[in-house]
Amino acid sequence: MNLKKSLRKLTGRSEFYITLVFLALCLLIEVRSHQFFTPNNIVDILSALVVPGIFAIGEFMVIVSGGFDVSFPALASLTGYATTKMLLDMGWEGGVWLPILITIVIGGILGAFNGLFIGYFELPAMIVTLGSSSVFKGLMQGALNSKQLAVIPQGMRSFGTSALFIAENKTSGLTSRMPTTFLMLVAVLIVTYFLLNKTMFGRGIYAIGGNATSAHRAGFNVKRTRFLMLVYVGVISALAGLCRVSMMQQMHPTNMLGMEMNIIAGVVLGGTAIVGGSGTLYGCMLGTALIVMVENSMILIGIPTVWKDFFVGALIVVGTGISAMQVTRANKAGLRNLKKEAVK
Repeated sequence: MNLKKSLRKLTGRSEFYITLVFLALCLLIEVRSHQFFTPNNIVDILSALVVPGIFAIGEFMVIVSGGFDVSFPALASLTGYATTKMLLDMGWEGGVWLPILITIVIGGILGAFNGLFIGYFELPAMIVTLGSSSVFKGLMQGALNSKQLAVIPQGMRSFGTSALFIAENKTSGLTSRMPTTFLMLVAVLIVTYFLLNKTMFGRGIYAIGGNATSAHRAGFNVKRTRFLMLVYVGVISALAGLCRVSMMQQMHPTNMLGMEMNIIAGVVLGGTAIVGGSGTLYGCMLGTALIVMVENSMILIGIPTVWKDFFVGALIVVGTGISAMQVTRANKAGLRNLKKEAVK
């Protein structure tokens, strides 16, 4: 009986099906290319996951709380540009710790801007972040007169080029570096997991996404929780921007703009309910990895890259469809329970 319940619970979660799709796609690419499971290709995919993965963690928290954030690419771009320009003007030649500190401060301030209107003024997250995205882009292009910076500070340059190890494909002789920036993704993932699963703050985020009124009655400070969450999301989004600049070895003001749809798609594809209240970091990272893998493995299976948007779009439709079906199923189950209680 316990085994049946465990199996029913496992197969009732969308993460189970996404895992099957992920594994099936891995095997398909391997059968077609015989190159997918090579060390250098695995490292390439993990390297490509760094920035989208960090962005996805922040977006995951916002969606779980019952909202959507579309401002994080603009926030990361503004923070990355301001940090890089400031340090270049200072002639900074030190390590990466000062850039990280400046990034955290600016990201926290910009996140607080969103948090003020969403948390304390209780405005819809989608509307606020649409507006703040334009504000951040306007500040970058207007106040900072942004333009491409072909040179970045030494500390950021070293951070972006340093490697944890080098993976080699013995058949082809190709090598790939596992970037040190991958540690940033791991650190953000660990801290976020702890916050969401081991603290009242994290429980409050899930409770607010389920029902903000009920969360307030249960003793959660809804306004403060939303505000602090968006400050944290601003910080980690800014750190993703720093990683992007460091890995690319240049700062392009518009390079990260437009990433929001793929990130949101990956989070929803991983089983996070679009209405909030449920979802796991495992599913979030799995869905994001699935989209990154599709984008990076099309050449291996002989599909022209012009079809990339088609396949990513198909994944978006599938992901949102699965999430919508889950919501409908949960609502029907709730109605059945209410009817049973009414009969009693």
